[in-house]
Amino acid sequence: MKLLLKLQKLKLLWTLKPPNRTFHGHPRLLSSDVHSQYGSIRQGKQEIPKYFNFASDVLDKWSEIEKAGKRPSNPAFWWVNGEGEEVKWSFEELGFLSRKVANVLTKECGLQKGDRLILILPRIPEWWLVKVACMRAGIVIIPGTSQLSAKDMLYRLQASKAACIVTTDRLAPAVDSVASQCQLLKTKLMVSKGSREGWLNFTELYQNQSADHSCIKTRIQDPMMIFFTSGTTGSPKMTQHSQGSLGFRPLLSERYWLDLTPSQIIWNTADTGWILTSIASFFDPWVFGSCIFIHNLPQTDSEVILNTLCRFPIDALVGAPTLFRMLVQNDLSKYKFMSLKYCMSGGEPLNPEVMEQWKSYTGLDIHEVYGQTEMGIICSVSKGMKIKPGSMGKAAPLYDVQIIDKNANILPPGQQGEIAVRSKPIRPLGFFSEYLDNPKKTAESERGDFYVTGDRGTMDEEGYFQFIGRDDDIIISSGYRIGPFEVESALIEHPAVVETAVVSSPDPLRGEVVKAFVVLSPTFLSTDLKSLTHDLQDHVKKTTAPYKYPRKVEFVKELPKTVTGKIKRNELRDKEWGRI
Repeated sequence: MKLLLKLQKLKLLWTLKPPNRTFHGHPRLLSSDVHSQYGSIRQGKQEIPKYFNFASDVLDKWSEIEKAGKRPSNPAFWWVNGEGEEVKWSFEELGFLSRKVANVLTKECGLQKGDRLILILPRIPEWWLVKVACMRAGIVIIPGTSQLSAKDMLYRLQASKAACIVTTDRLAPAVDSVASQCQLLKTKLMVSKGSREGWLNFTELYQNQSADHSCIKTRIQDPMMIFFTSGTTGSPKMTQHSQGSLGFRPLLSERYWLDLTPSQIIWNTADTGWILTSIASFFDPWVFGSCIFIHNLPQTDSEVILNTLCRFPIDALVGAPTLFRMLVQNDLSKYKFMSLKYCMSGGEPLNPEVMEQWKSYTGLDIHEVYGQTEMGIICSVSKGMKIKPGSMGKAAPLYDVQIIDKNANILPPGQQGEIAVRSKPIRPLGFFSEYLDNPKKTAESERGDFYVTGDRGTMDEEGYFQFIGRDDDIIISSGYRIGPFEVESALIEHPAVVETAVVSSPDPLRGEVVKAFVVLSPTFLSTDLKSLTHDLQDHVKKTTAPYKYPRKVEFVKELPKTVTGKIKRNELRDKEWGRI
């Protein structure tokens, strides 16, 4: 009742003063309610609650607000598949259904608080239900893209020690091919209309479950999600986030990159396996009580996306630069968007010419955001900020972002260095907890008092940051982070390949793509190279996630190396980008 009285007062304030970056709005009230319920601890200047659970402290609160008639009538979740199917849930319905799923996970699957669950589903409503249900039960969620191969799944199942996997009938055979090597995997849950031996049917179980479930009490430091993120060497690292770093963070940071109201609708087109979907299609919009719109999008089709923006009252669009590069290739004068007012792009830099083209046809700016799996959104061009072409905006309020040199000294404006975020003496709330089971990598991510992003950039006199490029060999293509080691490992398995090096290569549509330099085995030197290129590309698609395959292949006699025998990828990359 106390919260609802506050919200009644807020509704009047909202009418008199539209939300902006200085107006606190709903997140602050929800945050205050959590503090008063659980007590708090101080982290620097921030008051942090001891206990927090996004399902009970945010989603269920919005359900109460909804029941009291204090929220607009638009849904909390709205899903379409382009074939006439549609799902709409209110916060109350989301709560009801997710409690049923929580009972499936705990009663039928035998999962307990702290157990880990790998969630590999496309953009279907069950992804959101399972995710909320895991939070209710205290189960740690490990999302993955549907493009993962059997080899990728084996690595993730073994490294994470997951007790359960939830996926579709299409991916179930790949899981079965490696499950015998995963001794800790107790339960396989399949989202499908059919059945499969050794698998529980998600749909049947959840339909018959009770909706009576009490949300687990979780501490703010308790683990909530683990993301596998690619590195330049070795296999992907497990980046662990807590209840606080993902769930409570938007309650503190409020409107720094996403400025929505409960009556607005946001559509983010990113894959469910990436952290951007957790941020832009889950935590941050629901903190504002906004509606999350999802299109199944089996393929990224520019006409489908443009027609969807014309047919549905979507206020905000979030996508990788590749999305906007694709959209501007269409005749945009043929399309009239129903409600679109705010566009955001992240994952890699967006070409200024694309921003100009988009604005000339739509009248809308594209606001760039910059972030990483380890910290979420680090910089952004927020509403009301001046847009500087090529700039990714200013630092998020929770973070002290600086440009530093190799000795962790802060560099003056205009000087190029490494983009870093202060992590000492107090680690900001939005930071990942650790690289799980990898203390060496966790320690190596810091230099002096800073977490080092691995990106190079500059900052101007006004505090705007500009991205220069990766400081390591990570390839960012269409928003996907691809480690060269994973692609090289796949290529080297092919009998034609003696040695290979993988680097980024410029591409007008994707920003950059994977390019492989390949040294051939003598027995393949007389092979038709065009045919062999296709063969190598198909091999990588089958061995690892298809988005990692090299779109460009160059056959060379030898690779440049250091005195100690290390491949000089930076030399190949510089040559590819015209820097040599």
